[in-house]
Amino acid sequence: MEQLLHEEPLRDELMPAEVEADLLPDEEGEDGEEGGLYEHFNVTVDKGQSLLRLDKFLKARMERSSRNRIQAAIDSGNVLVNGATSKSSYKVKPLDYIQVVMPYPRRDVSLIPEDIPLEIPYEDEDLLLVNKPAGMVVHPGVGNHYGTLVNALLYHLQGPDAKAENEDRAGLVHRIDKDTSGLLVIAKTEEAHARLAKQFFDHTIYRRYVALVWGNFEEDEGTIIGNIGRSPRERQKMYVFEDGSDGKHAVTHYKVLRRYGYVTLVECRLETGRTHQIRVHMSWKGHPLFNDARYGGDRILKGTTFSKYKQFIENCFELMPRQALHAKALGFTHPRTGKELLLDSELPADFKAVLQKWDTYTAAVDTIDPDEL
Repeated sequence: MEQLLHEEPLRDELMPAEVEADLLPDEEGEDGEEGGLYEHFNVTVDKGQSLLRLDKFLKARMERSSRNRIQAAIDSGNVLVNGATSKSSYKVKPLDYIQVVMPYPRRDVSLIPEDIPLEIPYEDEDLLLVNKPAGMVVHPGVGNHYGTLVNALLYHLQGPDAKAENEDRAGLVHRIDKDTSGLLVIAKTEEAHARLAKQFFDHTIYRRYVALVWGNFEEDEGTIIGNIGRSPRERQKMYVFEDGSDGKHAVTHYKVLRRYGYVTLVECRLETGRTHQIRVHMSWKGHPLFNDARYGGDRILKGTTFSKYKQFIENCFELMPRQALHAKALGFTHPRTGKELLLDSELPADFKAVLQKWDTYTAAVDTIDPDEL
């Protein structure tokens, strides 16, 4: 699937816009994932431009993009005129400001198809779902040109001889972090991609994550609201701006699934999809994800520092050398049939192993006062 409107500008007036600066190769779509739009191109219409339909105006300037592709982008709200979505029939006027926006940043590296096994729990002619393992980068970036999910998808969708001019993000609509496991939906057609992207942009996608976090919650369920943006001190981390002066609106709903005393198993449902949203929201509330090195969860935060407990935690970290986060369920409206589709996935083996250890440990200490440990 070729990236929409991915060609060199034909005029000085049609210049590629800057990609948002807050992107990392391992950005999450709970990511990022996952739900904003990024400018690919923009143009300010000439003063002498005569009235012309929007789709015809873009087709004249995007010779390598078909009218169907442009039509799909317009229908899905991916083409903005003066900041607002417009219909194909809109008559372009002098000095109109037109933007082409897509749910992923512009690609600057060439992609190579790779025969990498994928777990695909669902696939039809329009889309497929992948259960991504922890440790796999979603798309190529700095230092990650090979072995990514996109490299594997190119092979799966196009075969080993995919041409360079057809290599794009392989229908990628959203992302999850390298060390987060779980479900991703991939579009196989232009129409499916555009319609799924619109659902993510409108926050109508159902996304349910399971996380093991440090500490115990006072409530059985709740909602975390806090703007998320790049940390002003550490650019590799995201940050919650409590006063709402910066960052993007972010909402995470959580529900306690099991309490282990020192850690808690929770489900998180995303209302928005900001970079590292669950990880940074939980950390902000004093509950970093278990073994999340970036947000301080890779050390003992609750419990004793005595050697037996310390060894237990180290054994858990060894079993699951990543943040304890899994994208368990994904639901959306099928882009062609209009039917609701909901997929659920099992926790991966490393996650199950850590929970089993906590089950055993808490059973052993149930009769012991934690203050005596």
